Amino acid sequence: MMKESNLAELISRFQNHFKDFNFTLMEVCGTHTHVIRKAGIHQLLPKGVRLLSGPGCPVCVTGSGYIEQAVRLSRQPQTIITTFGDLLRVPGNTGTLAEARAEGGQVRVVYTPLDAVEFAKAHPEVEVVFLGVGFETTAPVIALAIQTAYQQKIRNFSVLPALKVLRPALEQLLQDPAISLDGLIAPGHLGVIIGAKAFSFLVSKYQLPTVVTGFRPVELWLGLTALARQIESRRPSLENMYPQAVSEEGNPSAKQLMKDVFIQEDTEWRGLGLVPGSGMGFNSMYRSYDARVRFAMKPIKSEEPPGCLCGPILLGKEEPENCPHFGGVCQPEHPVGPCMVSTEGTCAAHFYYPKSYS
Repeated sequence: MMKESNLAELISRFQNHFKDFNFTLMEVCGTHTHVIRKAGIHQLLPKGVRLLSGPGCPVCVTGSGYIEQAVRLSRQPQTIITTFGDLLRVPGNTGTLAEARAEGGQVRVVYTPLDAVEFAKAHPEVEVVFLGVGFETTAPVIALAIQTAYQQKIRNFSVLPALKVLRPALEQLLQDPAISLDGLIAPGHLGVIIGAKAFSFLVSKYQLPTVVTGFRPVELWLGLTALARQIESRRPSLENMYPQAVSEEGNPSAKQLMKDVFIQEDTEWRGLGLVPGSGMGFNSMYRSYDARVRFAMKPIKSEEPPGCLCGPILLGKEEPENCPHFGGVCQPEHPVGPCMVSTEGTCAAHFYYPKSYS
């Protein structure tokens, strides 16, 4: 593995060799987005090489209608919402969970969904709802929480699901004639669960050069170099540049957990709309743990804040700096859209790391 001390040489070789090339790459992982900005990778690429951020932030792609459902649940008597902290300030149609809590809504931050199960077990007199937001990276531990509640007969626990499968969204994005990509950096965290082979469709179906990478700057530069070489040779392939963490098949136990608990369903993505087969609902055994069923909830149409470009930004169609709210009325402390809220959001990355690099 290349050492950090060789990074300057790697960057120099990339800059010199590809200085006259023109191609567009995309990463679909919020952690990659922030590392790229913090390390100044976006500034060090040759002028003809574009690096876009795609729909890799699960909080960001969750529609405001889902947040509105959670806000309304938090105001119901004897009902407590449990959630990861990064959802608190995501705007719904009429406000955030943080605002609902300040107005008396019952919202509790937990570190894992299993904490929510334990809280429900200790407080059988209230309904405890966990907000299940995430990709396949997060889904296994949520599946485990549901199984645990089922096995322990904890009947006052449920999950409001907004779990998403990345592949259908990527396919819809790649079929958009307004989006033209020459290569893709696949997310390492997701690869740990689903395996490198899960990204092979990008090559076989779309002839799109693809690499799976880690999260250190040197690992990203190695991935960028591999992609550029594929583009140069016109030989698209899938390269796993993160073999120390990502195997071909992924984590069989985690995948089995998802298979045991979830079924595919259609779900909404910010920027993409309704994406068929991209959601994870509950199978018949665990259906009673679906908060939508337990509370007879109807879908709420998402409403985008006027002028907010979060949707197009998630598809790489716009840059955060082009949004009229960016850096003005929309900042991490008072965000207009979710792309500025989440620690994985593209707008937050551009706000915190506009030009400087380390």
